[in-house]
Amino acid sequence: MSIPQPFIQELLARVDVVDIVGRHVPLKKSGANYMGLCPFHGEKSPSFSVSPSKQFYHCFGCGKNGNAIGFLMEHAGMGFIEAVQDLAQGVGLAVPDERASPEERERAAGERRRQATLSEVLEHAASAWQKQLRRAPRAVQYLKGRGLSGQIAKRYGLGYAPEGWHGLASVFAEYDSPLLAEAGLVIVAEDEDRRYDRFRDRIMFPIRNVRGECIGFGGRVLGDEKPKYLNSPETPVFHKGRELYGLHEARTAIREHGHALVTEGYMDVVALAQHGFGNAVATLGTACTSEHIHKLFRFTDDVVFSFDGDAAGRRAARKALEAALPYASDTRTVRFLFLPPEHDPDSFIREHGSEAFARLLDEALPLSRFLPEAAGEDCDLGTAEGRVRMLSNAQPLWAALPEEALKHQLLVQLAQAGQLPVRELQELWARAGARTGRAGAAAAPPAAGAPGDAPRRFGRRGPPRPSQPPLPRAPLAGRADHAARLLLSHMHFLEELSHEDHALLREQPPPHGPLFVWLESRLHEHGPQSWAVLREALEGHACQELAERLLTGSHAQTEGDERELRWELRDLLNRELIEAIKREQSELIETAEGDPQALARYRQLQERRRLLETAPRPGA
Repeated sequence: MSIPQPFIQELLARVDVVDIVGRHVPLKKSGANYMGLCPFHGEKSPSFSVSPSKQFYHCFGCGKNGNAIGFLMEHAGMGFIEAVQDLAQGVGLAVPDERASPEERERAAGERRRQATLSEVLEHAASAWQKQLRRAPRAVQYLKGRGLSGQIAKRYGLGYAPEGWHGLASVFAEYDSPLLAEAGLVIVAEDEDRRYDRFRDRIMFPIRNVRGECIGFGGRVLGDEKPKYLNSPETPVFHKGRELYGLHEARTAIREHGHALVTEGYMDVVALAQHGFGNAVATLGTACTSEHIHKLFRFTDDVVFSFDGDAAGRRAARKALEAALPYASDTRTVRFLFLPPEHDPDSFIREHGSEAFARLLDEALPLSRFLPEAAGEDCDLGTAEGRVRMLSNAQPLWAALPEEALKHQLLVQLAQAGQLPVRELQELWARAGARTGRAGAAAAPPAAGAPGDAPRRFGRRGPPRPSQPPLPRAPLAGRADHAARLLLSHMHFLEELSHEDHALLREQPPPHGPLFVWLESRLHEHGPQSWAVLREALEGHACQELAERLLTGSHAQTEGDERELRWELRDLLNRELIEAIKREQSELIETAEGDPQALARYRQLQERRRLLETAPRPGA
């Protein structure tokens, strides 16, 4: 979908950023602007300002800023298109697609109307079931017995679907409407003569998307009947492989806690929230998928999986590990919390309390420890056969990791566990990858202890061959120039950067900053695209001249080993971060006498600076 720029400008002229932000953040008038507590970082005194005249928000604490579209993307985790459509719907505008035919536009508009109608039907059912809960003593007693307060029930919109086959007939005037079946609320018998409610005598958990729209339900029985949980079926608005229960409610808490906590059940989420862990979400009766992981990393760079302590929980953790591996970059953290076998998060926190759960959370296994542990399950590492089996299990997991320092560290760990030299294991996996044609089978950095050897490129048929030498840089090209050149040539590198990296790029002075902002929005809208496509899209754009200058001439060639190019980009960003740290340290020195916290902050920055300065450089 390609949205014309004039439409974006018209949309931003029609919406009020104060109204949009005010739906999510309590604001108070302060002079010409409005102030509130920043939703992007924890604070006790307001530093988050929203300007009606500029139609812009800015936090003086963490530096986040932008317009109404940017706020929905940052706070609600929406993609660019999703945010534009959400704002346009609120002001009665139809989002045009300048590349679509009139028929395609009409079909898209019809699909949006249909989805909106289904969400309205589901919201109506949710409201009716919430009222039913207040009139159902047995259901209320069940929730109280699980330790839940009325406040938590209200926050998550819990309800009760009463007994009886046609309870919704009193809620919807047209019980035979096809919309009820399409929304998954009613089951229609094969002979089409009978229909009945899908959910009966169950505690109802509304499932909401990141915009807060009701898209489905989970229902739990009050006793031990089977199935214990019943979910909405797949519908035009509900896809369980993409959605996470509680994410809409957990967004702010995820930012406050600094991580997202992924569980398996609805009751886990609400029980954890009851005990102060409002950053919990749950998969919807399915294994954790890459889409779940990708969505979570829109809100945080730290994800903790907390599954049941039994064998099924270990299997779920293994699935989550496999889904998370492609996103486990050096700037993101993935951890695994394992409870005692007899507990799930709900039962553990009710029996042992918040402090005990917090201690377990602090001890959660990082991915770097869980991957070798998962690979070595049922392997006797005291025998050569067991070690070989462990390495065989580990190879596809290791290969799925991004080409960064963590991957190299794990190669060293696995080689030690398998009692093989690092280089020998690397070459074994490279030959295996060449035989099977597996991409990325051993695209590893140079083995430890061999700095003079050139890195190798694997994952192709035939023997590995040396990578291309680092390409010369233009002597006068600045860091911003070269970073833009790499990202215009390899747009998918943007997906691997942290929130801090994105902010660093967006905040570059013009013309580079606006180009990075445009690239980021393009990624949200279309996914990674080639330079040929980007060049067409830049036609007439203010950044066109800069982009074409950067991608023109012999200095603009950025082909070569992608691992080396990623390293180049990482090096550029690290240097910019070091410069930013130096500037902040200089400011702290000036305020050290009057601010007792300045010295502690200075030391934190010094340690961060040391880590960045000693990080491996491109080609190291």
